[in-house]
Formats: sequence, C-alpha cells, structure tokens
Amino acid sequence: MERVEVGFPSGSEQCAAWLYRPDGAPKPRPLVVMGHGLGANREMGLDRYARRFAAAGIAVLVFDYRHFGASQGTPRQVVNIARQRADWHAAIAFARTLRGIDATRIALWGTSFGGGHVLSVAPDDAYIAAVVAQVPFTSGLASALVKGPISLVKVATIAATDLLIGPIRRKPIGIRLAGRKWAAALMSAPDVPDGNRRLAEESETYEPKVAARVAISMLFDAPGRRAKALKMPVMYALCDNDSLTPVKSAMQAADRTKHAIVKRYPAGHFDIYFDDVFEKAVYDQTEFLVSILRP
Repeated sequence: MERVEVGFPSGSEQCAAWLYRPDGAPKPRPLVVMGHGLGANREMGLDRYARRFAAAGIAVLVFDYRHFGASQGTPRQVVNIARQRADWHAAIAFARTLRGIDATRIALWGTSFGGGHVLSVAPDDAYIAAVVAQVPFTSGLASALVKGPISLVKVATIAATDLLIGPIRRKPIGIRLAGRKWAAALMSAPDVPDGNRRLAEESETYEPKVAARVAISMLFDAPGRRAKALKMPVMYALCDNDSLTPVKSAMQAADRTKHAIVKRYPAGHFDIYFDDVFEKAVYDQTEFLVSILRP
C-alpha cells in the first residue's frame, strides 16, 4: 500500500495527515478517518491499525489535531474540545474531495478521547457510514470519579489556575498527561505510566504535558449523551479493566445506540494498542468495517 503525507485546512490553520491508498482495491474506495486520544498524535500506534484496514481494501486518513504533532496551531499542546471536533469535520470534508474515494462510504475511527469525538461528530453528518469507538471517553464525570478525590482536587487546582492566569501570561500552565493514582495528571491510575510510555516511545513529537485548562471542559463533556442520535452502525471496542474510560459508562452509551455492536476484551485501557489484545481488536474492527463499507 502507499502512505503519503497530506494536509487539509481547519479554520485558519493546517492539519497534517497520512493518507493510505490500498493496492489493487477497486475504485471508488471507502475510507476511514482516524484520530487519536488526549494529548496524543498520529505516530502513537495508529499506523498499525491503518495498515490493517488498508490491507483489507479500505483507504485511511490519519490526522493530527491542531496544536499537536505535525499540525499547525499555537500555542502548542492546547486541547480544545470544540476545535478538535471541528478538525474531525474538516478531515471528513477533505476526505470527500479525494480522487478515487467514495464520498458515501466514509467511516470514523476514534480511540479514547478521540472515541468520544467520533460519537459527538457522527450525528452531525447523515452520510457517515459507520463508526468505531475504541475505549471511548463517554462521560467526563464518570472518568473524574474513577480518579479519586485526591487526584481530582490536584488537577482542578492546576486547571483553574491555568484558566485564570494562562491567558494573562499568554502561555498555558501545563499539566502532566500521565501519572500514577493520586497524581496531578489528567490520566492517573496504576497502569497509566507504563501504558502511556509504550505509546509515547513511538512518537518523536510527543510532549508529556498539555494546557491544564482542558480539565474543566472535560468534566462537563459527555459524548455518550449523543448516542441516541447515531443512526449508522457503531462498533464499541471496550476493555473490561479500563481505568480511564469506565466500561459501565461506555455500555450505557452502547445501549442507547440504535445499531450498536459491542466487543469487550479482558484488558486495560492501553492494552488494546499492543500484542494479543491489539490483534484481536484490529481483527474485529476490520471485519466490522469491511462488512459495512465494502460493496
């Protein structure tokens, strides 16, 4: 297959992306748009999934959000939920302009925080053919509760400081993305440091901190509430031992989804990117996407 560097506008800036064109697949081809989770970028494990989908005859567009990775946007490392969802819409619009792509067979694939994005974005586009939400962020409140009060208070204090002082000093106050239980980190659980480190080691552009202000908007974000509005088939790939995006909240979203397929794995949040759990998950996801997208 061929992987080429492409880009597309989102707002007044450019998003960087990889485009995978499968060899020998009949045209026009279906396409999957892929985006990562909180503070991550396309270099962190997504190539493995994209190559499997492309090998099955599906084109793939993997992009970086603005302010992250190879995409434009300053200041760097700012997670803005509305802007990231606008990036998804821009990526979809760009995909539909690509030569040899069937604009009626576009699917979305998001993981973790990106899994919440696809659940929020898909209802706004009646022509999205399918969605894969892997270990999706479905409720900020549910994710906050599993952090525990110590970590929650630490994060809230830093976030409020950034929200109040960051704009004045014109430089965000950073907070760690990953930490152990009770840490002042957006993701804090015993399995987080090692799991996040494995993904981070794959990226030359990964930064371990983001602007802390996002913690406030995350708390009140609940992509799972939009599940009833999802009219297309949606595959939920869930990990039973997920310490960040509780499986109970994700199952509630799946129960509200009209055409839901749920796959559950006896694993933790980061296990799904690697080894045997990855192999099982990517097989299930490829089978789902092929069944919906291939003629």
